[in-house]
Amino acid sequence: MVFSLLDFTRKTRSKGFLSVGLTSLVIHTAMIGGVVYATLRAAPSDIRVRMDTTVVLLTPQDQPKPADPAAVQLVDALKGFQTVTLPAQIPTDIPPVDLQQRFDPKDYSGSGVEGGRANGLVVGGSDVYAEALVEERPALLSAPPPVYPALLKQAGIQGRVILRAIIDTTGRVEPASVRIIKSPSPAFDQPTKDWVLKALFRPARLHGRGVRVFINLPVDYSLTGSSGSP
Repeated sequence: MVFSLLDFTRKTRSKGFLSVGLTSLVIHTAMIGGVVYATLRAAPSDIRVRMDTTVVLLTPQDQPKPADPAAVQLVDALKGFQTVTLPAQIPTDIPPVDLQQRFDPKDYSGSGVEGGRANGLVVGGSDVYAEALVEERPALLSAPPPVYPALLKQAGIQGRVILRAIIDTTGRVEPASVRIIKSPSPAFDQPTKDWVLKALFRPARLHGRGVRVFINLPVDYSLTGSSGSP
């Protein structure tokens, strides 16, 4: 009886150990499978934003052509316009030139009767002429020697001053017309102006009458020659 109980107990324990081992194997297998599955599912996913590059072509719509603006109707017709008729054939010949004809600047003074000829020129007292247009040019009659600036003389500076002025019908220079055109030093300007205002000229003449005339007068300042010689 006692041997039978011990044998039963031994068989019971063997079956219990076998069942526990099978259960443990199933559980561990399930756990390992779950870990492998979870590992595969845990792979990094692509979360980048993708852009759709599909090209869509749209047919342009025809724009309606704007209507032409209405013509402006003038109440009164334009005046002062003339219809110019173009020549059917453009001339290419050079007009004949008389090479023997003498050129006289006085014929083109710009004032006088129609045609601009010198024999019809009307001389006015207020007109100012260029030296090339008068019959007798002005000439210097008398003038005091100009003052040579002391500082320029000590520095050895010399040169030519060119001034422009108007000589009236009495042979005097009009003060408001004096302009210095060229000067080697600004210190020469005022002595030159003072000198020309004291000078006396023979008036220019046209058709026997004294006229006002523009002149360009050079004044030389030299340390070796006569100072201020025009």
